[in-house]
Amino acid sequence: MVEMTVSLKGVERAAVVLMALGESHAAEILRHLDPRELHKLGVAMANLGNVNRDQISDIVHGFNEEVNNQSSLTLDGENYIRGVLTRALGREKARGILEHIFDGGEQSGVDSLKWMDASAIAGGLREEHPQVVALVLSSLRPEQAAEVVNLLPSPLRDEALLRVAILDEIPAGALAELNELIEKQVMRNINAAATSKIGGPKRAAEILGRLDAAIEGQILDNIKEVDADLGGKIEDLMVVFENLLGLSDRDIQTLLREVSSEMLLVALRGADEAVRQKIMGNMSKRAADLLRDDLEAMPPVKLSDVENAQKEIMSAAKRLAEAGEITLSSKGDQLV
Repeated sequence: MVEMTVSLKGVERAAVVLMALGESHAAEILRHLDPRELHKLGVAMANLGNVNRDQISDIVHGFNEEVNNQSSLTLDGENYIRGVLTRALGREKARGILEHIFDGGEQSGVDSLKWMDASAIAGGLREEHPQVVALVLSSLRPEQAAEVVNLLPSPLRDEALLRVAILDEIPAGALAELNELIEKQVMRNINAAATSKIGGPKRAAEILGRLDAAIEGQILDNIKEVDADLGGKIEDLMVVFENLLGLSDRDIQTLLREVSSEMLLVALRGADEAVRQKIMGNMSKRAADLLRDDLEAMPPVKLSDVENAQKEIMSAAKRLAEAGEITLSSKGDQLV
C-alpha cells in the first residue's frame, strides 16, 4: 500500500484530502490559499483518477471517519472542482482559475504577473501607456494592484485608475496584444481568451480602498474632476456594509438610532456573523435576543432587498459622518 501512495506527489495527496473532505470543508481550506496554490491543487484534482479506500486512509490520517463510509472515491472532478472553487472564491474569481485548469493549465501573460513582486510590475509599467497599465491593474487581485499603484508616479496612476473605472469588455485582439507584450518580459506563451470582463467602478473602488488615505483621496478627487458621477459611484462602492466592523461602539449606537428595526433585520439577514455580533453587542440584551430570534424565524428574503437595506444603512452612516457625528472611512480596517 505504501508503494501506491508514494507514487502520488505532494500536491496530488493534498488534492485527495480535499476531495475526501467534501465541498463545504474543502472550500473553507481553499479560502486560505494563494492563487498559485489554488491553481496547482485545481489541476491536480482535475487530473486525478480513482483512489481506493486504502489509499485514502493512508493519506488522510485525520479524516478516517469520513473516508471509512466510502469504498472508493471517484475523482471525476470537474463538477466537484467547479463547486468547491466557486464556493470558496465566488463566481468571478473562480472563473479565471477554472478556465486555466480545464484549458490545459496554462497561464496567460497577464496571469503570470500575479506571481510577481509589486515593485517588479510597477517598474515594468512606468513607461507604458495608461491604458496598458489600466488593463494590467484590472487583471490583478485588488490588494496586489494597490501595491503596484502605490509605486507608480502620480500622473500615470491617476489616469490608469480612471481608465480602470470605465473599462467594461476588452476585445480579444487587445488582450492578445497585452499578453504578447507581457510574454516578451516573462517568456510565456498562451492563447488569449475571446473576451474578458474586467475593470469597472467596483474594481476601481476595491483598488482605491486598499491605498493610503492621502493617495486614495488624491486619485478620487482627480477622477471626480474628469467625471463627477463616476467618482461618486466609486466613492459609494468604497463604503460597504462590512465597514461597520471598524466603527466604535459609540458610533454604532448613534447609527442604530437612525435605523428602523425592520430595515436592520433585513440588512442583517445577509450579513456576516461578525457584523451581526458587532451590531447586537451594542444593543440591550433583550433587544439583541429579540433580533436574534427574528433572524432565526425570518423567511427567505430576496438578495436585492438585503442589498437595498444595507445600502440604506450605509447612506445613513455617510450622512452622520458628513455631519460629524460619527467617523467613517472607506477602509474596513481604518474605521474608528
